[in-house]
Amino acid sequence: MTGHSPTERLASIAEKVAAGERLSHADGVELLASRDIHEIGRLANLVRERLHGNRAFYNVNRHINYTNYCVLRCKFCSFYRRYPTKDAGIAENQDGAAADGRSLDDAYELSVEEVAELAAEACAAGATEVHIVGGLHPRLPFSYYIEMCAAIREACPPIHIKAFTAVEIVHFTRISRPRLSIRDVLTQLREAGLDTLPGGGAEIFDDRVHGEAYQNKIGEEGWFDVHRIAHEMGIPTNATMLYGHVERPDERVTHLIKLREHQDASLKDRAASFNCCVPLSFIPEGSELSDLPGPTGLDDLKTLAVSRLMLDNIPHIKAFWIMHTAKLAQVSLSWGVDDLDGTVVEYDITKREGGAGERRQEMSVDRIRRLIREAGREPVERDTLYQPVVRDGHGLGRGVHDSLGGFHSV
Repeated sequence: MTGHSPTERLASIAEKVAAGERLSHADGVELLASRDIHEIGRLANLVRERLHGNRAFYNVNRHINYTNYCVLRCKFCSFYRRYPTKDAGIAENQDGAAADGRSLDDAYELSVEEVAELAAEACAAGATEVHIVGGLHPRLPFSYYIEMCAAIREACPPIHIKAFTAVEIVHFTRISRPRLSIRDVLTQLREAGLDTLPGGGAEIFDDRVHGEAYQNKIGEEGWFDVHRIAHEMGIPTNATMLYGHVERPDERVTHLIKLREHQDASLKDRAASFNCCVPLSFIPEGSELSDLPGPTGLDDLKTLAVSRLMLDNIPHIKAFWIMHTAKLAQVSLSWGVDDLDGTVVEYDITKREGGAGERRQEMSVDRIRRLIREAGREPVERDTLYQPVVRDGHGLGRGVHDSLGGFHSV
């Protein structure tokens, strides 16, 4: 496209979008470089409405973060706390903080019974899903995670258990005795009650970014191994991209294309695939990268829109309102996004709307539906697999077998 004006370059991309043609890496880079946010939004909205019409999805869920102890030291993370053991060499100062300056007072780990109780509360309140992730705890055995899934399943049989990122799954293979393969770990978790995997831990698939911001975390090979095996086993998963830290725009596009290529293979040869992609906006506060400005609102809208345009084989794009704010997530419903996530209730990994130190981050169903209607969309409650939920007179929901986006496998 060299030698063409910005308007001409976007016009060429617009022709591809109108014709349903796949966009190239160069197209994605051009879109992220463009300042024509309205045209980018128009194109993403065209694809969004082609897939989903005027519907916008949400779910009644509860996030549970079972521990913030973690052996990793990712620079973008404000969540982790060091496990306070002498053999780990962690000193505590007079202010109750670890040697790295992080407070020890707010470190925690939940028991299996506490997690099951939270899940039961969510189920009683009408939730159809619990979303469970946590840090890589150095001492909890693999049996803890098996018992967690089993206890939730016993406490609330109908609830969907979406739990454990690919990073956690690889951690489980390392702590199991005798050591288990990824497939063995997923098999045992599924037998205990696990239904699907979330998409966290992907960050940006790039060696430079990995080395600079999260060098001790599994890289793209490990992340894709977990999702490939899950898809082969018929376990649906999600995908993510954490953007706005040390990566370049072209590296975001490369990340999206790698997700797209994996989805191509899953749709062709595997029993399950990605349900949705969740682009996550980096929040610098409290992390080792707090000197960075983080993404602007326009950058958020553009990245969400470009994700919709590049990921032509992943049916849903979610704006996680916790990280984008409710207002920007609402606007994004015209920039390619069709899903706002759900009620959440508590979320401890990042804090924007909840404020520093506040785990309670909840949005009522009434507010979610109002935000969607104000955006000119039709609110549709969905379950984890994007089937519509029908409520009975007691507030209990059940999924019905009516696909809301024909790419996913159930």
